[in-house]
Amino acid sequence: MKVGLKALGFLILVLAVFQWIGWSITEMTGGEKKAAAAVEVTPEGGETIYWGKGRCFTCHSVGGQGSAVRGPNHGQFGEKFPLPMGSRAEERAKERAEKTGQPFTATDYLVESLADPGAYVVNGYKNEMAVVFAPPISLNLDEIMAVVAYLQAQGGDVDIEAMTKTPTEISAKFFNKIKAASAAGGGDPGAGAVVFDDNCTECHMIGDEGEEIGPDLSKIGLKKLNILSDDILMPAKSITKGYDTYLVEEKDGRKTIGIKTAEDGSMVEITKATGDVATIEKSNVKAITKDENASIMPDDLSEAMTVKDFQDLLSFLVMQKGEEK
Repeated sequence: MKVGLKALGFLILVLAVFQWIGWSITEMTGGEKKAAAAVEVTPEGGETIYWGKGRCFTCHSVGGQGSAVRGPNHGQFGEKFPLPMGSRAEERAKERAEKTGQPFTATDYLVESLADPGAYVVNGYKNEMAVVFAPPISLNLDEIMAVVAYLQAQGGDVDIEAMTKTPTEISAKFFNKIKAASAAGGGDPGAGAVVFDDNCTECHMIGDEGEEIGPDLSKIGLKKLNILSDDILMPAKSITKGYDTYLVEEKDGRKTIGIKTAEDGSMVEITKATGDVATIEKSNVKAITKDENASIMPDDLSEAMTVKDFQDLLSFLVMQKGEEK
């Protein structure tokens, strides 16, 4: 009996030691991580994001709080920063208005600084700020608006309504960009425009840019995200009417594959994926066949793009809801 009690006591001691070790490690690594609640669009909510998930403190400080110097101090700090960020934003808004010819407000400037950080780079600093709505930070729109409110609170007027209810045209444009990025899994629409230019403009148009081999994509953002994604990864799954793929086999064995862009009693015109146009006399044609399961759009784009490229491209396309040419 005594042996059993000793064994039980030893077991309890071992368990207690393990619990103490686990607690110590948890505390050393920042404490227990609880599920994050939805942030409120308030200066207090923004403060939580600024010093937490947003990791703003890795490059910025606020007055004497923090010690990061890679980016500008967001508080009042020495001769270099005589005005805190809220007041400073009003001065920066005037600069942006003069440069762009658009009526920038202080809120517009702060929104732009988070949505498009390269648009205005403070003198003496590099254009190296992370895109906060893209991975790995991936702030959503409410979190970004909360950070703006926190920055407004640094010596300026906090105007939540100017973001949540009555955004200006400038702010609304950036909010749409952020929402599109979030909907597409955290992509960056600006980077997506580059991906589109590199991979898609040889066949597709958006507005006045690109070629007319494939469908005009100026309104592609009106599609649901899952359909848009399939259009990129599995182009043969749903082919736009008028862009079916045809195989023309000539009597001498030559074959031409592409979109039938013209036909009359004597000839058929096929536009290839390269943009080259083949005009074939019908007297030389053995057979013309429509391939229901093929698209001239490459089906290996997923191999040519990284996951980030794909997310960026999706976020760019989601924003295309304008008028077709």
